[in-house]
Amino acid sequence: MSTTDTEVGGAITLTDDELFPYITHDGTWRRLTGPGLPGQGTLMEFGTLREHGLRRVADLAGDAETLAGELQDQLVIGALRTFDRDLESIVLDGATGEVSTTSVDPGAVLTDLSPLAPSLEALVRFAAATEELTALRGHLAPRETRFGPKAVTEVSDRLSAVFEDAAGDKVPPFWRMAALIRPLARIAGPGDGLVLDLPKRLLDEEFGTGGVMRFEDVDFPTALTHEPTRRFLRETGLPEDGVVFQLDTEVPLPALSEYYTDEHPEDFTADELPAAADRLIRLGYLLEDTSLVVDGSTGAVLAWSEPDLILRPLNADISTLAFTLWLLHRERSLDAAHGLTDSYDQLAVTMTQTLATVDPLACDPTPALTGDDGRRYWPEIFEDRTYGALYA
Repeated sequence: MSTTDTEVGGAITLTDDELFPYITHDGTWRRLTGPGLPGQGTLMEFGTLREHGLRRVADLAGDAETLAGELQDQLVIGALRTFDRDLESIVLDGATGEVSTTSVDPGAVLTDLSPLAPSLEALVRFAAATEELTALRGHLAPRETRFGPKAVTEVSDRLSAVFEDAAGDKVPPFWRMAALIRPLARIAGPGDGLVLDLPKRLLDEEFGTGGVMRFEDVDFPTALTHEPTRRFLRETGLPEDGVVFQLDTEVPLPALSEYYTDEHPEDFTADELPAAADRLIRLGYLLEDTSLVVDGSTGAVLAWSEPDLILRPLNADISTLAFTLWLLHRERSLDAAHGLTDSYDQLAVTMTQTLATVDPLACDPTPALTGDDGRRYWPEIFEDRTYGALYA
């Protein structure tokens, strides 16, 4: 196989002999023998093409005879990426040049083709524009307004224009949701003492003024010494009902140890609670058996699981927690208008990658605390189709 700069992830190309007899589409032939496909990317990867060359779906599927004809001759060239693994396979029609996604894992339930791009040329352009615009870097990045509602609209419009230029009014779902969801990461700029500085009244406009609770100093326990967190809870507040989070409106806010002493004195011993339970302030619950707490001295936001007796990172701080709740609520509004959950797995990936842009800690499975098993609540809840957090 002919590849360029494989050690540093350069462009992946193939020779004429490697394309024959699979590729008959002229534009696809020129792309794969010329500029090739990118060796690295955050949205997709083409490692299988680099390692194995072109392979038919029929050659990889466990029961090829049951495949529809249009699936059998599709060529596997790569995979969509989620935060920490490959997702759906990217497949190519060698006769038309069209690019789609499907599942080709042996033993998996094979799905129909889902359109991804009208050509490899368009696919590369779509991915590059998405990475540049949503990261606000490169020559396509907006130069005037970098954060806030105006920036979100600008990035969304620019991405939509790139996609529609090649696909017209038939923009594939993966890119349609990229234009709608990924720009939401630009709603807030850097904060003072916190990761984000959320626009004033952002939560009120999303959840309704009556749906956001703000606290007073008298509500805070002495263990909550992290002043940026105290300021945020006073001035910005949190939604009482955050779709998958219920704020504890009983004030003052208790330390986790105090909560169990008062509310569930027989359930857990002091040895079973986290070592820092006296300084972990309980804000409410994610599930009936999972408490959402903030470290009173550092401002880190954590999830305490009763069944697992494990304390896991949830968000970097209170500002990124609020962003996550806002992002989830906004997605449900967009789903109601655009039917995003028709492509649920791709939407879950888009949500996780959007959150990771703002708060990498919320999605990073690297163990960060004693006993931490690497499970992360937000990626799991996004991907859980049964729980259905993303459905409007």
